[in-house]
Amino acid sequence: MQLERGQQFLSSLADHRFDLPFSPDLLGRLFNQTKESSLASLDEIARTIEVDQGLTAKILSLANSAYYGLQSQVNSVSRAATVLGLKEIRNIVLALSVRCLATTHPLPDEFDLRVYWRHQIRVALICGEVARRAGEADPDSLHTAGLLHDLGKLITAMLAPEDWRAIAALRREKGLAPEKAEDLYWGIDHGVVGSLVLRAWNLPPELTEPVNWHHTPRSSPDFRRASTLLCLADALLRSHTDDATWAEQADTLCDELDLSRESAEEAVLAALANETVEHFISEVAA
Repeated sequence: MQLERGQQFLSSLADHRFDLPFSPDLLGRLFNQTKESSLASLDEIARTIEVDQGLTAKILSLANSAYYGLQSQVNSVSRAATVLGLKEIRNIVLALSVRCLATTHPLPDEFDLRVYWRHQIRVALICGEVARRAGEADPDSLHTAGLLHDLGKLITAMLAPEDWRAIAALRREKGLAPEKAEDLYWGIDHGVVGSLVLRAWNLPPELTEPVNWHHTPRSSPDFRRASTLLCLADALLRSHTDDATWAEQADTLCDELDLSRESAEEAVLAALANETVEHFISEVAA
């Protein structure tokens, strides 16, 4: 086990907080302004984004792309927020942040970025919908947590490619889930890695903590229910697309949340049928 190597890697993550195409302070401010309980106006949100001209141009370009199919030209961030919705604006900014990292730090050839984003987006869709069905106050934040839940995998592949390859080999050799192979290799899993990066970006605990604990939600000290919902979304999708043994875990998590499995399954089927996933990958993530 490479425990010392794992701790050194964690310690190095804060050094990359300025690898973003804009100030990390912008992300924290934007998240707080766009969450369910925020009283910020669209104009205030627009002013936060418009501080960075490059980001403004990217949002307007995406808002006017074929993906959204809008009937009229969007020429301001406040108009884009009105038409697309605050959750969509937030997720576009976060996806652009991650895409920038992937261009700044080359990924190993074996890392399939499209497969990665397809899983992220589907988990986000499932998590937001399951959260609504479970009566959560801020399902949009859980949608965003779903979009970023495996960020640690991407960060590891970018910043420590040889360790990422060693973990992948260990996973294949022993037939382990990714987080089990990571823990066996260097005593940390991708949830911890992702949450540390998100904290360095000044994002709040309601986003960073579910990401941190999404494979061990019972250990979460303050965000156990949100972590369980994210864990459930991941398990539900994996039971369909990866390994049917995840279905048993999904049943257990549904019971813990007092949520019917039938209702959760409807959220999965809707995510799998959502035709915008590939468009999002092409326009924002790829």
